[in-house]
Amino acid sequence: MIESGKTAHDPAHWRSLLFVPATRERYVESALKRDADALMLDLEDSVAADQKTLARERVRQIAERYVQAGFGVAVRVNRPWRLLVRDIEACVSPQVHALTLPKVNEPGLVRAVAEILQDCEHEQGLAQGHTRLIVMVEDAEGLENVSAIARAHPRISGLIVGAEDLAVSMRMAVHEDTLYVPNVLALAACRRAGITPVGFIGSVADFADREAFRAKLERAARLGFESAFCIHPQQVDIVNQAFTPAPEAVARARALLAEFDAQCAAGRAACTFEGRMVDAPVAEQARQLLARHEALAARAAARALARG
Repeated sequence: MIESGKTAHDPAHWRSLLFVPATRERYVESALKRDADALMLDLEDSVAADQKTLARERVRQIAERYVQAGFGVAVRVNRPWRLLVRDIEACVSPQVHALTLPKVNEPGLVRAVAEILQDCEHEQGLAQGHTRLIVMVEDAEGLENVSAIARAHPRISGLIVGAEDLAVSMRMAVHEDTLYVPNVLALAACRRAGITPVGFIGSVADFADREAFRAKLERAARLGFESAFCIHPQQVDIVNQAFTPAPEAVARARALLAEFDAQCAAGRAACTFEGRMVDAPVAEQARQLLARHEALAARAAARALARG
């Protein structure tokens, strides 16, 4: 059985994952100055074909530096099988907490990758399930199979829709109108599977307008997303803020539950709080917000301890 660990490096509790090209030392260094929950070494789109081997060889050394600095570490691997197997063999280590698997179009792919991971973890002396998976749905076939993909294997901690590749597959524009339904379908699939919904309605490549990006992330949080990829350091703080319950929301949730629980103890099934009726579903929303707040606080404390 694979369970999400209660540590600073639990991918289920990562809000922000900042891409870092594995072959670009300047970016590798600058990422250490950011406040991302996890740094995601990229072996795929940001690495030229003739640099794939070099990128792969650098993963463990870079990951060690990142873990010592208190970051979670993920690696986006390549999709063609010959590259993918080499990537997995090079990446599985104590310092790599998750692999991001692109272009997932059916659940069998995830199960095959999980089998390879099992062998690699055994060879490395790691606990089975150490290496989690974040899966990317990026074409029409994957979108049709998104619910089955989300439930394909217990290693999966999160799922995201890849906007740019999906747009190519669907022959559609990269726009909030075209991406709304795919993202909501993915969100529903994640909730049914009990994994983290990653993403927002739009393209991760749009980073120049900070306020527009902030609006997208606030919308994503309202929809129920809890995590996002970042391709630029300026996006990190916006993502963290959007996916962290505000202090006033936490205080309100606690007060609401205190009133609701008191009324339930008095034999009532509902109450009024701040001029609004509160019944069981409203109280459960407050509990979910507090659970999110407590999980993030525990992750922050564990990360601070890891940093010394």
